[in-house]
Amino acid sequence: MTMTLEQLQDKYPGAFADAFGDSPALASELATLIIAGKKVATCGSLQSWQDQDILPQPGGYSIVLNGEQQPVCVIRTTGLFLTRFDRVTPEMAMLEGEGDLSLDYWRQEHQRYFERTGYFHTEMELIFETFQLVEVV
Repeated sequence: MTMTLEQLQDKYPGAFADAFGDSPALASELATLIIAGKKVATCGSLQSWQDQDILPQPGGYSIVLNGEQQPVCVIRTTGLFLTRFDRVTPEMAMLEGEGDLSLDYWRQEHQRYFERTGYFHTEMELIFETFQLVEVV
């Protein structure tokens, strides 16, 4: 039985629901990587994080939505730390689970993403989040 967003929020009090990425296609692609166990981290600009009302916290739960805004899984944040774009390591890029898992791919695609969202600089500050998959809906 598929659980609704409301049922998941009842099961995980305080969990917030959100999609990864900046398009429906990217949201579905990244959600699929999480469900497959390939994506166990993400990052965002510090600036965009400061603009959000609700933020992930270590130990907190998030309900991941696909590109159709449907819940597909639940993750639990295991760590958050501040870094810069130019200090992301190959290991960090691999944890994001995207493309060929290389740092070069990560840099290329994240630069494109940040440029689409309005700001990119190689020294920009990022919040890097690690998480574990808790439940597939």
